[in-house]
Amino acid sequence: MTSAETSRTIVGVIGNVISFILFLSPVPTFLKIWKAKSVQSFKPDPYVATVLNCAMWVFYGMPFVHPDSILVITINGVGLILELSYVALFFLYSDWPKRRKIIFVLLVELVFFAVIVFVTLTFLHGTKSRSMLVGIVCIVFNILMYASPLTVMKRVIKTKSVKYMPLTLSLANFANGLVWAAYALFKFDPYLLVPNGLGALSGLVQLILYVAYYRTTKWDDDGSTQSEIQLQNHNHASSNQV
Repeated sequence: MTSAETSRTIVGVIGNVISFILFLSPVPTFLKIWKAKSVQSFKPDPYVATVLNCAMWVFYGMPFVHPDSILVITINGVGLILELSYVALFFLYSDWPKRRKIIFVLLVELVFFAVIVFVTLTFLHGTKSRSMLVGIVCIVFNILMYASPLTVMKRVIKTKSVKYMPLTLSLANFANGLVWAAYALFKFDPYLLVPNGLGALSGLVQLILYVAYYRTTKWDDDGSTQSEIQLQNHNHASSNQV
């Protein structure tokens, strides 16, 4: 193994660790759900969305789509299992209308994923063309998931408060995007570089906002609902994971 390959592996392992920590960020939410035996005002949207995002990145990392991407598969495989576990727990403690919505969205995601797999393996030959299609789809999903961090940042500027933009989460997102962007540069991979480069930039802006508005934050002011915080923070955490 060359020094460049060794360095790439080390960076990828570090990326796996950081991403794993981010995937665990919803655990406190689900501990609350489990103890209350109710989903309360929490919403399943971010977890269901991240299921498809992880599944697409696992497919992207397959040797017949994009070779030498085992570390992309490992972290997103773990992420997929965790997100499905979150969805299952949410399903368990939801009423029927919410369960019906979860089933519908998961079926839509399954059909979409199956179509992408079918088109990729049937009509595209060679890893270059397959990587392009699946990679572009992954980039689009990641960019769409940046809507939540943008909403959080807009709220910070509007309220001059960083109460609902946790520093540790912003730091982790910045580090995550930076590490995976570096990983993508070792064997130039634009489909990994673009979303994670944007993720690093998003994390940097969040850190700048944190410094700028920390002093004006009223920590005892409760201006957001529980579900809003949960929804924003999970999408914030998952937006720039590979």
